[in-house]
Amino acid sequence: MQCVILAAGEGKRMRPLTSRRPKVMLPLANVPMLGHLITAVRQAGIDEVVLVVGYGEREVRKYCGDGSTFGLSISYVTQRYQKGTADALYAARNQIDDTFLLMNGDMIIRKADIEGITQMQAPCMGTYHSDHPEDYGVVTVGESRVTKLEEKTDNPAGDLINAGIYLFDAEIIDLLESVKCSSRGEYELTDALGAYIRDDILGFFRLTSWLDVGFPWDLLAANEILLGDLQPSSRGLIEDGVYINGPVSIGEDTVIRSGSYIEGPCIIGNDCRIGPHAHIRGSTSIGDRCHIGHCTEVKNSVIMSNTKIPHFNYLGDSVVGTGCNFGAGTKVANLRHDHRTVKIGGRDTKRVKMGAIIADNVRFGINCSVNVGTVVGSNVSIAPHSFVDGWIDEYSVIR
Repeated sequence: MQCVILAAGEGKRMRPLTSRRPKVMLPLANVPMLGHLITAVRQAGIDEVVLVVGYGEREVRKYCGDGSTFGLSISYVTQRYQKGTADALYAARNQIDDTFLLMNGDMIIRKADIEGITQMQAPCMGTYHSDHPEDYGVVTVGESRVTKLEEKTDNPAGDLINAGIYLFDAEIIDLLESVKCSSRGEYELTDALGAYIRDDILGFFRLTSWLDVGFPWDLLAANEILLGDLQPSSRGLIEDGVYINGPVSIGEDTVIRSGSYIEGPCIIGNDCRIGPHAHIRGSTSIGDRCHIGHCTEVKNSVIMSNTKIPHFNYLGDSVVGTGCNFGAGTKVANLRHDHRTVKIGGRDTKRVKMGAIIADNVRFGINCSVNVGTVVGSNVSIAPHSFVDGWIDEYSVIR
């Protein structure tokens, strides 16, 4: 069976983290999001993947190659202009042979659920019970068929949502040709499904595990889930006096210096310098060539490669891009005094513990204070002793 993965979009809701990389290449447990998805597809027995690429396609092609590192075959289709999911699938029409699996590239899904939906009869869509269905398209079902699809609404008819994974046969291509541009200015795949619903032939499969990675703070939840499967390993140097509690993976040429305390699950990449006397708490991913220094504490965060948090810093429940540098004494707050959920850009993250979203190549002076829910764009320079709050556009200079 083939699997078509839609990976052409920028992921505008992920800005500023996607200003220099496509959304599907954001790392989770030190592996790009797309890498986890392709691995799950291969584990489910699928050996041919068609990737629909567009924004940042060079990075996707470089990482995935011909698929041999994943044990399958990968071919590519380019969607030059990101005009919606129906348009993306239509771009791949010449690559599709027969029955195929279609997946959005920004989800976390397990092998067992991929296997389950591939055993269904096409056409079929994956569904999932959500605690916040108002954020998704809602699905109404009968005994074995989908009876209605509802776009996002503040008053959803239920909690069963469209999970963005489908089993189709080649007939879907003919339906795509009749799809008209939606009010959002896109050609929506769900508009093509109306014919299946009217004919009472669109089946559904209830997923047991699924996570949509739509906003920057979703990276934290996804990272935590994936680290739950972490197998402990150490290919680096651990000095005497280091305490490790729980599953921790340490990459090649990484040095953990004396007095450091690391709680799992935690993954540390290659060629990192940790400590001395660093405290790294659970559900943290640290990319390659990072420095977490003396008396620095990091908790439940995603830190991308080449970032330095050298000494006397605190970082909690945050996402940090590549090439950042934290001046000594810089702290990131992650809890409101009233313990209410944190909002970012006016949107509720639904997280009580939420620090900051910091993009690439941000430089902090010493003793900076970063408020909860702050977003800092790429290449921002922040002067010593600054209070950082709100949304800071890229290339800004905070004096």
